Amino acid sequence: MEHLKYPIGKPNIPAKISPNHISEWLTTLVKFPKKLEALVCNLSEKQLDTPYREGGWTIRQVIHHCADSHHNSYTRFKWALTENKPIIKAYYEDRWAELFDSKSAPIDLSLNSLKALHAKWVYFLNGLTEDDLNTFFIHPDGNEEVGLKENIAIYAWHCNHHYAHIENLIKRENW
Repeated sequence: MEHLKYPIGKPNIPAKISPNHISEWLTTLVKFPKKLEALVCNLSEKQLDTPYREGGWTIRQVIHHCADSHHNSYTRFKWALTENKPIIKAYYEDRWAELFDSKSAPIDLSLNSLKALHAKWVYFLNGLTEDDLNTFFIHPDGNEEVGLKENIAIYAWHCNHHYAHIENLIKRENW
């Protein structure tokens, strides 16, 4: 069951993050919206409402979650660069996924949102200096400092993680 929950494993962030790592992760962020759209564009409504694992979200919920989560992350980058050691606002992603829009809205709303957001996000990230990238915010769960470099890694992983959820279900069901 763990392999269904974490199909690519949990994030593995290198202790020393190089410019090459950042470049690879930004490439993931650039490609994700169109790659995700290509993966799900031919799915039926019934398929979109299929959970990727028992007790897991539906494909529709995963797509809407990606848009919600990535919007939150983008805002966290802005806070980190405009405030001194900001404590970010956490959100209850499980509760957001249960809201009616996450369960019923057309996926194009979130796919289009992801395309626009990722274009703006990557443009922004490409303009950051090394000092900017060494900035951090504080996550309220455990008052953990999260550096912007690490957060880029986390969201590149997040893209691949949820893509794998959907891709694995499509393969298992032979759609």
